Amino acid sequence: MRFREEMLAAPLPENIEKLKWHGDFKTALQVIERYLKRDIPELLKERLMAEREILALLPGQYPYSWEEGFALLAENFTDFTREEFQELWEEDAMEWIYIHGQVHFKDNFLENLVKTREQLAQRLRCQKLREGKDSNAACLNQVISYMKEQGGICCRFHMRSTLRLEEEREGEWLKVYLPVPVEYAQVTSFRLLKAVILKETGEETVLPLKSQDELEKMDGALGGRPEDEAYAFLAPKHAPQRTVLFKARHEKGSQYEIQYQYEVKMPYIACYEAADREEGSGSLEGLSGQEAAEDGQAGEEREMIRRGWIPEREEDMPCHYLGEQLPHIHFSSYLKGITEEITGGEKDPLRKARRIYDYITTHLMYSFVRSYFAIPRLVDYAATGWKGDCGIQALLFITMCRIAGVPARWQSGLYTRPEDPGCHDWAMFYAEPYGWLYADCSFGGSAERMGCEERRRFYFGNLDPFRMPSCCQFQADFIPPSEGLRQDPYDNQTGEAEYPDRMLQREETKTIHQVVEFSVATC
Repeated sequence: MRFREEMLAAPLPENIEKLKWHGDFKTALQVIERYLKRDIPELLKERLMAEREILALLPGQYPYSWEEGFALLAENFTDFTREEFQELWEEDAMEWIYIHGQVHFKDNFLENLVKTREQLAQRLRCQKLREGKDSNAACLNQVISYMKEQGGICCRFHMRSTLRLEEEREGEWLKVYLPVPVEYAQVTSFRLLKAVILKETGEETVLPLKSQDELEKMDGALGGRPEDEAYAFLAPKHAPQRTVLFKARHEKGSQYEIQYQYEVKMPYIACYEAADREEGSGSLEGLSGQEAAEDGQAGEEREMIRRGWIPEREEDMPCHYLGEQLPHIHFSSYLKGITEEITGGEKDPLRKARRIYDYITTHLMYSFVRSYFAIPRLVDYAATGWKGDCGIQALLFITMCRIAGVPARWQSGLYTRPEDPGCHDWAMFYAEPYGWLYADCSFGGSAERMGCEERRRFYFGNLDPFRMPSCCQFQADFIPPSEGLRQDPYDNQTGEAEYPDRMLQREETKTIHQVVEFSVATC
């Protein structure tokens, strides 16, 4: 069943909220069924039906009891005490919920502590758990230095993504959506190299690649009627959540694989420093780290920077990124109040955006969270508890910028550092005369925690080149749309799979992203 995302803004009946947060999910589900038998508004009915799905997700994401959680940390950190454990819990440093009235911790709370608590990370019995953190920081520092010296960077990527099923139905029609780059902003020269089904025998099946016109003429249903046929489809280059779609009858052991190439062109602009200049005195001249590199930029390239490489379409105009987008991007009196407090009456858009970025990167703690679908208002989660992962931080930045009158939008996909590609979200904002710029509050906050002010400042206005943006719009649907409730209805980074009667959930699929080849290219 499909849900309207905005209905998550509807409140739950208080008795269900009480049962849910006490962790009595069985009784909560029973009460929901009683409500659904009553004559209630359709919006509330839809909200309760969505809550059934949320309650089914929660227990599996919080496997550790209090004693099991303490034992895990005592095993991994030297001289770890129960007093420390209690203090971390009271500080909300460990994501938790009640299950049957007892505290349970999220599956990756150990990794979260290593990521965010340097003093604890230094006490790890096995330092391999933090090696990736240190090597990533060293790599980013090197790349940032290169970009400042050269005025930017251009990189070429060859990527492979493979999805396999944990929940297999032999002979069933199946749709698989795998993410690929949206061709805009920093992305150029995209090319789909391969879209194949890998059989258990090692054989590869290449499906016919349908055009959009061909697809529109076909019956889009998933049923097994004679007119159904297997095919692959590459979504249009500006699709808000771009994918390659496979449609085929599933054979046991089959995996779905794509390979593609693209380039990332990322100039360096010293936006953080530019915000210190007097109002009206700034231009693109002198904004990059090296005056010679900046003076040598062609006028055409500067215009590309100003426009943010956004296609000249009506929906990409900055004025379209100033409003609410329920349920998450909303302008409550509380959010308006803290935005005004943080921006302090500032009028200049660039300086307003920087004040918001500064506050988030110095006050909000990174935290892994439960599935986004299980958090009714993501921005409220961040703006009250002052914690959240990369996507929640990006949404808070976007919301506060829009409240302050600064156009801001979503961008997400993969962080493609060759050693450890993975999912990541960040933001874009608009400020003349520079056009669309970037803000990665998560990476900026990480630099703050590690004491690297230069790197923190870099991620206001700039990005490293290790990005594959597959999404340019939050909570958009696929093309063609999915039929059921997606495992992540807001974003698409790991791919989705769908049988005729339902979408598969996160634990029922596994996607592996690999950087096959990476090189610095000539811009």
